[in-house]
Amino acid sequence: MIKRNTLVKDLNNLMNIYDYQDYGPNGLQIEGRQEIKKICFAVSATRASVAKAVELNADALIVHHGLFWKFHGPKTLTGAFYHRVAPLVKNDINLLGYHLPLDAHIEYGNAKAIADLIELTDLKPFGDHKGMPTGVKGKFKSPIDPAELKTKLEKVLSHSVIHSSPNEDKIKSMGIITGGANGDWVQAKRDGLDSYLTGEISEHDWHEAREDNIHFFAGGHNATEQFGVQYLLKYLQAKYPDCEYQFISSENPA
Repeated sequence: MIKRNTLVKDLNNLMNIYDYQDYGPNGLQIEGRQEIKKICFAVSATRASVAKAVELNADALIVHHGLFWKFHGPKTLTGAFYHRVAPLVKNDINLLGYHLPLDAHIEYGNAKAIADLIELTDLKPFGDHKGMPTGVKGKFKSPIDPAELKTKLEKVLSHSVIHSSPNEDKIKSMGIITGGANGDWVQAKRDGLDSYLTGEISEHDWHEAREDNIHFFAGGHNATEQFGVQYLLKYLQAKYPDCEYQFISSENPA
């Protein structure tokens, strides 16, 4: 069992949330019961993930995408949004969300997890949002053929990958910022990298990255951000082994 305040303090400090100027609040977003015995994890706080957390009798739900965003502005608790929030409140379930801090974390982040899976080495912080990193960059042990890397990414992500390819040269390095960071391939160019991975790609970025000799790989927003919360699961499981933990997957193909 973990006390709610202990869990929140632990993860807030681990994620270094106070150094980020994010698009929404990090940490505890909905306060539930004080004693936590079962924790569920999901990429996003959706109606489906919330319903599953209720079904599993979770005491807390930890997500990458929480409920509150600056770009949405004030929202009334009505309609679809109500049906996300109400089950958490009615069932006394804590909701914790970690956005940019979980993207960038050098040990437990989304980008770090993918870097591990594709065997990048010499990892360093990468990207910039108001002075803070948003991903990681690294080098391949041996230069890899672009087509081979695309196949490897599709296997790791369990998702199709769009590849904007400027040439057939083997790839030596990669910058990774997961999710919707399609415009940040320019930071890979700036850092002297020859490839970039994120979740989404726009029409103009497909052309511009190619023309600027950057291999751009886009593997899906949800698919590239499914790993950070699972790393947090393993972190908490090792630290608080008496609790129960479960990851809730999403069918979102985007």
